Amino acid sequence: MVLVRGLFQLVAIVAITVWGFISWPLPFPGILTGLGLLALSVLLWALFLSPRPVLHVDHFAEALFELLLLAAAVGALLSLGIFWLWPALYGVAGAVIGYLASRRGR
Repeated sequence: MVLVRGLFQLVAIVAITVWGFISWPLPFPGILTGLGLLALSVLLWALFLSPRPVLHVDHFAEALFELLLLAAAVGALLSLGIFWLWPALYGVAGAVIGYLASRRGR
């Protein structure tokens, strides 16, 4: 379950990064935005959501950061023009898997 949760978080980081590269005109703001969003999302993941997080927070804050990451990925997928059903299913499935993985880890 933790592996699937990690894959959902990886897909979220990739979706946010791709949105940063594609949604802005290349080369100047697009590359900087893509790399900046990649660095920011990986930094937040490493600080709060990784298997060995740098900052240990309670389960509520961890769930909040995971939901924010999933919401950003859903927003990025919708902004890229993907049919609304697939981002919605991704968001719901990611939230359920995150909940089940966090319940199992306690």
